[in-house]
Amino acid sequence: MKLKDTGLAATELKAKAKKYIIETYERFDFIADSAKGVYMYDEQGTPYLDFYAGIAVNSVGNCNERVIKAVQEQAETVMQVFNYPYSVPQALLAEKICTTIGMDKIFYQNSGTEANEAMIKMARKYGVEKYGPERYNIVTAANSFHGRTFGAMSATGQPDNACQIGFGGMTPGFTYAPYNDLEAFKAACTKNTIAIMIEPVQGEGGVNPATQEFMTGLRKFCDENDMLLLLDEVQTGWCRTGKFMSFMNYGIKPDIVSMAKALGGGMPIGAICATDEVAKAFTAGSHGTTFGGHPVCCAAALAAIEEMEEKHLADNAAKMGAYFMDKLKTLPYIKEVRGQGLLVGVEFDGVNAVEVKHKCFDRKLLITAIGENVIRMVPPLIITEEDCDKAVAIIREAIEDAIK
Repeated sequence: MKLKDTGLAATELKAKAKKYIIETYERFDFIADSAKGVYMYDEQGTPYLDFYAGIAVNSVGNCNERVIKAVQEQAETVMQVFNYPYSVPQALLAEKICTTIGMDKIFYQNSGTEANEAMIKMARKYGVEKYGPERYNIVTAANSFHGRTFGAMSATGQPDNACQIGFGGMTPGFTYAPYNDLEAFKAACTKNTIAIMIEPVQGEGGVNPATQEFMTGLRKFCDENDMLLLLDEVQTGWCRTGKFMSFMNYGIKPDIVSMAKALGGGMPIGAICATDEVAKAFTAGSHGTTFGGHPVCCAAALAAIEEMEEKHLADNAAKMGAYFMDKLKTLPYIKEVRGQGLLVGVEFDGVNAVEVKHKCFDRKLLITAIGENVIRMVPPLIITEEDCDKAVAIIREAIEDAIK
């Protein structure tokens, strides 16, 4: 639905949103009226270069035609079922995901935080049932972010983050260690630790990629101590980092991996994949979902994965990510440019990242800021060198404007 179809003025629609929606986000002052490819358009048809992509969701491009067709066809066939009958898109997607990333079993959810919640529950139940009632502790990384449900936010290693403030005590059973510090992670583990849980690239933590030594070392340490390695790939999964999953960049395999965001091609879907042995922890009644594995969302996800494969979007993410980061390094007031594929962060020295974000918005470029020092960009994986050049030029202007 577009604004013109409502008969409302832009000011009237915004007023309704302000009156009735509980706001927990800083709004950009425009209406996302339509979108296509690497652009979003406001109600006047003004194009915005979209290097936000719904927070790493629209990886195959805004309103991808293959995804739209899959959604329309499935919505006309079966809109929603409960999880007792079999569903065609659900079964086909399960096979596609597991065979593509080399995992054994899948459990569907609706979002990234739900996927992480399921991953935590599976790991804890596996530990308690196999090793005893005290074997449920999980070590996660300082400055990590895993979501806003209680288990996921308790796993988040940011005690000063707004997502944890004011809710009382967190869920017990989590310990935190510095990211990329293998020895600190080893020291944080005890006889009651069942798993280590990390993001291959910390997104909300400032776009910090894991080192090869860290990832390889964690896998080896977990194997040697009968522990599980849990990877939160909600943001890094599905071609974002130059491979189908970020763990493939390191040549390792997790015991459980979570995913969401890009998986649905714009539709809401999350999931965890696990090895056969660990997946056995989930039995009848131990976990469930009403909308997880929704036929329309599964059809969209299947179409999105096919689009990623056909268009070689993992390769394009690796190529354009390297090109983009090289160009960003030429900007003034840059302390560091870091990332993996097209998950890109720029840390500033002497200029406020939030100001840069807003001044980019004024110039019709959509990005986000992490704290006062880092901007993060997660554009659609279909971007070209021309799109990167345009974004860099706008960021340069925004920086120059911010320091006046």
